[in-house]
Amino acid sequence: MSKQEQEKHDGDQVMIKSTEIVQSLLKGLVVIQAFDQQRPTMTLSEVATATGYTRAAARRFLLTLVSEGYAKQEGKQFSLTAKILKLGFSYLASQDVWQSAKPLMQQLVEQLNESCSAAVLDGEDVVYVGRVATTKRIMSVSLNVGTRLPAFATSLGRVLLADLKDEVLNDFLTTCRIEQYTAFTLTNKAELAAEILRVNQQGYSLVEQELELGLTSISVPVRNQAGKVLGALSISTHISQTTRQQVLTTILPTLKACAAAIEQLTY
Repeated sequence: MSKQEQEKHDGDQVMIKSTEIVQSLLKGLVVIQAFDQQRPTMTLSEVATATGYTRAAARRFLLTLVSEGYAKQEGKQFSLTAKILKLGFSYLASQDVWQSAKPLMQQLVEQLNESCSAAVLDGEDVVYVGRVATTKRIMSVSLNVGTRLPAFATSLGRVLLADLKDEVLNDFLTTCRIEQYTAFTLTNKAELAAEILRVNQQGYSLVEQELELGLTSISVPVRNQAGKVLGALSISTHISQTTRQQVLTTILPTLKACAAAIEQLTY
């Protein structure tokens, strides 16, 4: 094996060679991800347009998904089936900590009467892996396991970004799409980098009305016994119901205690 063919390692991270990637699997995943809330059903032509694939290629991927039960066809329309959830739940099932954390999150919600969420970083988004809600509705969208939100504008995301190595964070800030969600959204990348550094130093992130008007959220990291961040835990409330001081003096200590209890589950 030549030197160029040898695997390179960064700690325990294995650098993947392009020749080892199954392109057809990648393309199939792109087809799956083309379906979303705005496009729950699509024709063959629409899938080809959404993915950039030829009609012939899109057809093969769609028919494969249909044959395996992950998609269905009704006339010219294709849509995903509930079986596709197995892909996501396979991840959750492999992450025992989030399954075991749910009773602790429920206790936290009962104590504070505010919704609690757990999330991990995936590309430019945070993905919810745990969620316990109250009867209060503080966001215009429903939040459930699997919900994706922009990492840069959420307290969950900033806690997770604060754990990245400098070069990885720089790449993220260079390439990520920044959107102005409200008048309070932090969109200047230099200021965003400074805020993420502050989050790293103080050990929590407080985001007020940056994603949605009236929404305040505070998040802390959840680490394993080696100190690696497994995800982030958050409490969300409405600015009309809870002051900033109450968030910092009442909610934050309780949230940290819950995160510490979840961390004990990894030992």
